[in-house]
Amino acid sequence: MDESPLFEEKDLVITFFKSSGPGGQKKNKTESAVRIQHLPSGITVTATESRSQSVNKGTALDRLKERLLALRRRRKKRIATRPTRASGERRIDSKKRQSSIKKGRGKVDY
Repeated sequence: MDESPLFEEKDLVITFFKSSGPGGQKKNKTESAVRIQHLPSGITVTATESRSQSVNKGTALDRLKERLLALRRRRKKRIATRPTRASGERRIDSKKRQSSIKKGRGKVDY
């Protein structure tokens, strides 16, 4: 993979906000949650797990890197496959057998 950076600081919009959930007064009063938007791709990631803003920022940057790498990854081309001749013949034989069984289910005359 090439060594070019995934993103530049100028492409990011980093906002801090109050997170919800357990953590007590520290989490309720401080803006420790981090939201990072990558403007060129439109990807937004958040991190609210920790009560520390710097830890959350690092976590959000890691998540952004993962998402951008996933966008760069090329999908493998699908190789069209055909059933083997033997499996096709087995399927036709079983259909013939089943149809002959069903033909024998006609009305019974007394």
